[in-house]
Amino acid sequence: MVTNSDFNFTNNDTVTLELPFSEHIEELRQRLFHIVWIILLLTCVAFIEVKLLVKILELPVDNVKFFQLSPGEYFVSTVKISFYTGLLFGSPFAIGQIILFLLPGLTKKETKVILPLLLSSLCLFGLGLLFSYYALIPAALNFFLNYSDEVIEPLWSFDQYFEFILVLFYSTGLAFQIPIIQILLGLLNFVSAQQMLGAWRYVILVSTIIGAILTPSTDPLTQLLLSFAILLLYFSGVGILFLIKN
Repeated sequence: MVTNSDFNFTNNDTVTLELPFSEHIEELRQRLFHIVWIILLLTCVAFIEVKLLVKILELPVDNVKFFQLSPGEYFVSTVKISFYTGLLFGSPFAIGQIILFLLPGLTKKETKVILPLLLSSLCLFGLGLLFSYYALIPAALNFFLNYSDEVIEPLWSFDQYFEFILVLFYSTGLAFQIPIIQILLGLLNFVSAQQMLGAWRYVILVSTIIGAILTPSTDPLTQLLLSFAILLLYFSGVGILFLIKN
């Protein structure tokens, strides 16, 4: 039987049913279980079609022959590719489960802010992957190929090649989260949009350093591309924060 003490009235005139702590833990466990099995399912599907994924990963570079250093290297690489593919395509479902878990405890005002930010974060991560695939990776690989042209025949280990582009993928995807971090800091009143804009000189310096750190290659073109993308994202975040606050 539900009594009046089981209800919590918030300032926004919303009514939520308070559950015991053990039931919150159980709900969290179930949602984590759903996330794990959907990622494993997508990983299995990706492993079935892993040859197609390998061909897609090899597209950014031409005139290169790949080899495996040991008998099981290619198999291990395909398992990693399948897992990261399952993790990537399972992330929208994981975010949905997190939202459903947090939603009952959020006020209407918090819901209006958190949900768009989570969805925007997911979209920006996807844009980061596309930018890395179509811009950063080809630029870095072509630099190395042109640098060693007519001197060394390009024979690359597929596992090392995959590790190289994996670092670029996720570092770029994380770098594309900059506007989300800016908006959160602005909404929490830690830093204003005016202060962010006033620090543009330091931002240029930091973006150059970040571009050099996050790119696994040493070629300047890849580092400049990522630094320019970080600058563009930063000033986009400042502009969005101006619109939200005004």
